[in-house]
Amino acid sequence: MAGLGARSVLVTGANRGIGLETVRQLLSKADSPQWVFACSREPDGERGQELKKLVSKHRNLVMVKLDATSSASIKDAAACVEKHLKGSGLNLLINNAGIYQDVTLDLVDEEEMMSEYRTNVVGPLLGFLPLLRKAAQGSSEKGLSCRKAAIINITSTLGCIELVPLTYAKPAVPYRCSKVALNMLTKCQSVEYKEDGILFTMIHPGWVKTEMGGQQADLTVAESAQGILDVLSKLSKEHNGAFLSWKGDKMPW
Repeated sequence: MAGLGARSVLVTGANRGIGLETVRQLLSKADSPQWVFACSREPDGERGQELKKLVSKHRNLVMVKLDATSSASIKDAAACVEKHLKGSGLNLLINNAGIYQDVTLDLVDEEEMMSEYRTNVVGPLLGFLPLLRKAAQGSSEKGLSCRKAAIINITSTLGCIELVPLTYAKPAVPYRCSKVALNMLTKCQSVEYKEDGILFTMIHPGWVKTEMGGQQADLTVAESAQGILDVLSKLSKEHNGAFLSWKGDKMPW
């Protein structure tokens, strides 16, 4: 796997599944980032125990409390990260935190829709952009890359409008709609902040054996995380605003 070259990486939803495995693999790399920030809504809870074990072994890993639905929590998390970075900026943000509700059109209600939008769309919109800007401004890297400054939004094939007839066995209406919105947000960000030197890309992690994907899924979390990190190491300005799979293939909209 090629090296990322990023000095600092932040992963949301890092207490389990793909997020936790991504943190593990970042730490195991020969060129491990100087700082890895692992965000979790309840770092002191039962699901934070695996992260705590990693923190005890890696001095460059910092657990950060982050509730993606709370602007105050996001602000506090950004302040914590900024304190550790000491003015150098954040190179790579992987927005992995998300919720999934497999609800049909007949049964979905307002709160189910809004809760998914708050976590899956509004959360990735807020908080860490100033730190990415600072990294881009202070970088000697040309063009766009994860070495310079990048925000990667983890999305889903269920957010592909073209594929709905093929994937509708699981309606998951709130989740689908939130991922379509996340894709639009990412595309808008890629245009708005291109001149700031920040790369924005969407990644579908595959069908993964997690609480969300189930044990019948195709990929292990290790396979998905390794694929994602490999793709990230190869991203450039041509991938700004792109929707890619964990293998780097272009995904349909």
